[in-house]
Formats: sequence, C-alpha cells, structure tokens
Amino acid sequence: MKHLYDLLIATVNAVLPLLGGINPKLNKFVEGRKGVLEFLNKKIAPEDTVIWFHCASLGEYEQGVPVMKALKQKYPTYQLLVTFFSPSGYEAKKNSKLADIICYLPLDTKSNAKNFMQVVHPKLAVFVKYEFWPNYLRELENIKTPTFFISAVFRKNQTFFKWYGGFMRKALKCANHFFVQDKESLHLVESLGFTNASLSGDTRFDRVSHQIEMDNSVDFIEAFIAERTCIVLGSTWPEDEAVFVEFINKAPEDCCFIIAPHEIKAQKVTSLVGKLTAATVLYSHKEGKELKNFQVFVMDTIGYLSRVYSYADIAYVGGAMGTSGLHNILEPATFGIPIVIGKNFEKFREAKQLQKLAGLFSVANPKEFSEIMNKLLIDKKFREKSGMIAGHFINSNTGATNIILDGVRTYLEKIIP
Repeated sequence: MKHLYDLLIATVNAVLPLLGGINPKLNKFVEGRKGVLEFLNKKIAPEDTVIWFHCASLGEYEQGVPVMKALKQKYPTYQLLVTFFSPSGYEAKKNSKLADIICYLPLDTKSNAKNFMQVVHPKLAVFVKYEFWPNYLRELENIKTPTFFISAVFRKNQTFFKWYGGFMRKALKCANHFFVQDKESLHLVESLGFTNASLSGDTRFDRVSHQIEMDNSVDFIEAFIAERTCIVLGSTWPEDEAVFVEFINKAPEDCCFIIAPHEIKAQKVTSLVGKLTAATVLYSHKEGKELKNFQVFVMDTIGYLSRVYSYADIAYVGGAMGTSGLHNILEPATFGIPIVIGKNFEKFREAKQLQKLAGLFSVANPKEFSEIMNKLLIDKKFREKSGMIAGHFINSNTGATNIILDGVRTYLEKIIP
C-alpha cells in the first residue's frame, strides 16, 4: 500500500499543474508551491535553529498559536517556520508577524520530504490536529527530529483503523508523542498499540480565552449599536442567510444586527443586501453616515469579527446550515453569550458538548431560528443563563497549552540549549 500511496501522490503532483489553469483555487494551490524550497533556502541558514509547525488550514493555525507564542517567547532567536497545506490558511496568515517564515508545504513525495528536511533541518516538528504525511514523518525520524502532534483528533474512519492502513500506522511510530483533544481519540490511538499519547484538550480554548483580556473596542460598532440589543451573525454563507433574513426583516426596532459574511466578494455581499428590507449599511460605505439610524451593519471587510463578538448579546455562527463546516463557536462563547448554529455539526465535538449544556442551540429552518431568537430576546434570564454556560464552558476547558509545553520540555532541553 505504501507504493500505491507514493504513486498516487506522484500522480497528483504531476496532474495538478494541468488542472490549475481551470480552477482558481487549485491554481493557488499549485502556484504557491512553486519555488518553495528555493524560498526556504534563502531564509534558513545551515546554522539556524528551526522550530517547524505544520497546519492544514486556518483553523489548525489558530489551534497552534498558543504553543507557537509560548515557544517564540522562550526561544526568541530561533526561526519559527509555519507551513500550510491549503490556500485558505496560507492566504489568511501569509503576512502574520508571529512566525519568521510562512509558506506552503510541498506535497508528500519522498524527494520533496527529503529535500525539505535538508533545507529546513528542524530541531522540533509540530503537526497540529491532523495531517499525517508518511514521507515527511519518516524523514523526520531519519534526521532524529522530535515530532509531536498537538490538539490531535482520531476518528474510526481514518486510514489507520482500516485493514489496509498498515503503512500509515507504521508512519505514526515516527512521532514522539500525541497530545489528543478528547478521550475517544486517546482510546483510538491506544487501540493501535501506542502508549505515547495523552489527553491534553484543545489549545483553541486557550487561544480564545485571551481575547477577553484584550482591548476589543471598535468605535464605529459602538456608534451603530447605540444601546440596542445586538445580534451578531458571523462567518455566514448563503445557506445561513436563507434561515435568518426573514427574521431580520421583521425584527423590532430595538434590535440591531451585525452580519460578517464568510466571503466578502462584491457579488455575494450585493446578493445579501438585496434580500434585506431593514435599513442596511456596509462597512465600506459607513463614512459620513449616522450609523444608529441603520438596523443592519454588513461587515464587508475582515479582521474585526472576534472583537465584534464582544458587543453581541446573541451570536449566530455560520457554516453548519450547508456543507462548508461550522465556523468557530469558541470566539463568541468566550464573551459569555448564547450561540445559535445550523443543523450540520455532528463532527464538531465542542458544539455537541455546548448544546448538551444548553449554551448553544441548533436550528434547521427559518421557523426554528425565529423561535429560539424570540425566546432569547424576550426572556433575559434565559439569555443570560445560556451565555453564562457558554463562558464557563471556555474557562473550564483551558490549559492544553501548558500540558503540551510541560510534555515536550524534556525534549526541548535536550535539543535546544
């Protein structure tokens, strides 16, 4: 099976450039990987000490941030390299100041893995959540680099647990330790015979918990809300719009809404605004306007959502009405507000947990959306209790970063003076 895997990856590596001219997203995937090794060779000197984090996309990057920050603070003179698999993650964080070097990870061919290690020669490798690349893992073992998986998740449908997954199970033996998010993952990795795994939790809780300590003030948002009850609808898609637009159009005047679409392309923003009959203003058109005279504020920009959540009385988090995947519910939860989401969230452990605690509510259609929103708006005690549950959920799940740092300390002291 290993030979078949290598053949498949090599074939993908050869075919992708041909498909890149057809699909814009694939084109970014292909073009972004061109010249990566040459780029790294210019950035990394043979004498440099490199700590390497690999993240599939943006969500995994956010999970890695608390550990990255801690290591950067302790070892400020060392190079922090962050690689991404997907264009969405890379494009969002390519200019981040946290890492010294940010780039795509070349596909997992034997030659790419070997050449990557020769250029980067990492002293420590950290894979966030998943992304189990066997050729890279074997090369890390060959050069004796301590390798860890943090906030790791294992599921029964993964290759490791199939009859044909022997080569992947063998690749996992290259890792020094697995810091897993939940008990199910711990039991699954232990069922493979691994004893180098421990339950640490999810570093995202540490990440979002610090947001409440920051200055979250946004002057134009304060001017817009003007003491009204505020509902923030974050990272929304057209499928989400189909659920909440009707409610917004009929909402009382003492409510206001801030919508932050996941995609801010002009055509999609125009489509959203066209469905709204309530007085609406865009971020891009806000200058010179009396913002409190509008009931809906559409954020056709990026970079504000985590702070905007601090102004919310209720939050709706998008992604779960369709197939794109539920977006980050932990960001609003840290501010102690009730959360509403769509119907498709079976793969999101934290959403299921918070729903059981009654700090989160799932809706499947406009009727259900209106029902829970009206209850949260009318019954202030219910709203405050649900929000308190959400905030406590965050606070009670922090600490993963310290567990991980304590766990790797012995390795760090051996390899980094």
